[in-house]
Amino acid sequence: MNELAKIRDISIKYDISARTLRYYEDMGLLTSTRGDDYAYRLYDNAAVQRLEQILILRKLNISIKDIRRIFNTSGSEVVLEVLGKKVDAIDEEVSLLHELREIVLEFIRQIEQADFGKESDVKLLYERAKEIETHIVNVDYVGNSANVNRLLEVTEKLAVTPDIVEKHSYCYLIFNLKDRKDVVEACALYSEAFGAEKISEDFSASDWIDGWIGIDIKIFNFGIFVQSVSDAPRGGCCIHFDNEEDLRKAYDLLSKEAEECHLHLDWHWTPLSAVIVDKFGVNWLFCV
Repeated sequence: MNELAKIRDISIKYDISARTLRYYEDMGLLTSTRGDDYAYRLYDNAAVQRLEQILILRKLNISIKDIRRIFNTSGSEVVLEVLGKKVDAIDEEVSLLHELREIVLEFIRQIEQADFGKESDVKLLYERAKEIETHIVNVDYVGNSANVNRLLEVTEKLAVTPDIVEKHSYCYLIFNLKDRKDVVEACALYSEAFGAEKISEDFSASDWIDGWIGIDIKIFNFGIFVQSVSDAPRGGCCIHFDNEEDLRKAYDLLSKEAEECHLHLDWHWTPLSAVIVDKFGVNWLFCV
C-alpha cells in the first residue's frame, strides 16, 4: 500500500522547511498530491524517495539547475558529468587553499623575524602585509587559470548553497482580488499599461486557502503584491507620470470594462489627472 505522508511529517523527519519543499515543487523536482477531503500537500513513497535523492545531491552542493538536469535525463551521462565537474571544482579550491596556506606561512615567518621594539621593523611588517594583500588580489595562480583573489571566497564557496535566498527588507502595496483568474489577468493588464515586471509567483497559502495565488510585480520603482483573497478590500495606488502620453496610455487600457473612470483637466495642482476603479476593483489615481 502506498501510504501518503503529510507535509508537516516530511518536514520534521528530514529537518527541512515546508517552504523549501514547496520550492522544490515549484522547480519541478518534486510532486505532491492532495485528497478530495484534505487541503494540505501529501507525498507518496515515490515522492519521498525523490526527496531523499534531492537532499543527498544538495549535501554534495549540487545546484538546483543541475539536479533538474539529472532528473530530466535518463541514464548516467548527466550525473557523471555533473559529479565530474564538482570534483574539478574541489581540486581547484584545494589548490587555492594550498596557495593561501603558503601566503599565511610566509607572513608568519615575517612576524617571527620582526622586532616590535624597532619602529623600522613595525613599518616593514606593515609594508609586507600590504605586499601580501596586493599579491592575493592581483597575482594569477599558475597551477590553475583562476585569479588568486578567489582565495578570499573559497570558504564561502565550500559552504552548502542555501535552497532559498533570503530577501532584504522591502516595502510594497497589496491588492486583494477575488480569485486566481483575476490575479493573473490583472498582472497581465498592469504589465501592458505600466510596463510592470513580474518578480515572482507564490502558491504557499494554497495549503489553507483554496486556489490561492500571489504574484509580486514591480511598477516603476515600487512593488505590488497581488493575491487572491475573496471578500476583501481591493487596494489602491497613486502614480505620478513623467508625461501626459504615458498617463493617457495607461488610462485607455485600465478604463476598459472599468467600474468607474474619469479624466480631469481642471485640478489646480496638475494639468491632467485620472480616477479609475478598474474591472478588478482596484482604485487608481493618475497625475502628471
